[in-house]
Amino acid sequence: MWLGGSKQLPFLQGKARSVLDLDTHKFHGSALPPLTPGRLRLYSMKFCPFAQRTRLVLVHKNIPHEVINVNLKHKPKWLFEKNPKGLVPILEQDNRIVFESLICDEYLEDMYPEKPLRPSDPYIKARQNILEGYFEQVLRSLYSTMFTRNPEKKLRGRENLLKSLEIYETELEGKFYGGDEVGMLDFHLWPWIERIYTISHITGLEFSVEKFPKMNAWIQRMYQTPAVKATALPGEVHAAFLKSLMDRSPNYEIEVPASRL
Repeated sequence: MWLGGSKQLPFLQGKARSVLDLDTHKFHGSALPPLTPGRLRLYSMKFCPFAQRTRLVLVHKNIPHEVINVNLKHKPKWLFEKNPKGLVPILEQDNRIVFESLICDEYLEDMYPEKPLRPSDPYIKARQNILEGYFEQVLRSLYSTMFTRNPEKKLRGRENLLKSLEIYETELEGKFYGGDEVGMLDFHLWPWIERIYTISHITGLEFSVEKFPKMNAWIQRMYQTPAVKATALPGEVHAAFLKSLMDRSPNYEIEVPASRL
């Protein structure tokens, strides 16, 4: 049930401009890999949607970096020295450390202004910030749907999730939420939309063309962006990790396609 029925995605071959550590996730007792002076490092987890936000920005802006993946169940002690919460993403370069996905992405936007992701118009930027803030409603509904075995709660969660997504269908006026070009809001929404879309056989939520015509077209456009091509995972991988998460034994070493970050 968990591995069947996932959507086939329009992945293309290619590698992002980054230095990557795709070996096992660092766990409790693992030594901290030495930092290279001047090199930007991202502490991540392959299946973390919050970390994916920052990976999308890094790839979009062609920022050279390395990735250290971390086991978030058995966390190495040094992770808490980088972020007291022990969460990813974390950016580190020389003596500078930044964490929390939204903050990391704004930091990258300011430090690397090429290929800007934020609109210059203050009103449009404010509207995008409102949609980012409202996305908390989507996440609450999504997680209540995915992590309950109670049929009644699951059904109510699906209904709330569909309702909370309606504003994103209404507000999508161009090719992307950022207009004609992909923007920060697109990347901040994408990791969860990717999961909802590819594992609909688990969530029970279908992005019907009738109800979400603009979002369906947006999803297909997003899959053609270089950053999504480099970071998106197939539905069977998301499903396998979700199953391990629900079994309270997250498998961080599920094999992912070699061309993915």
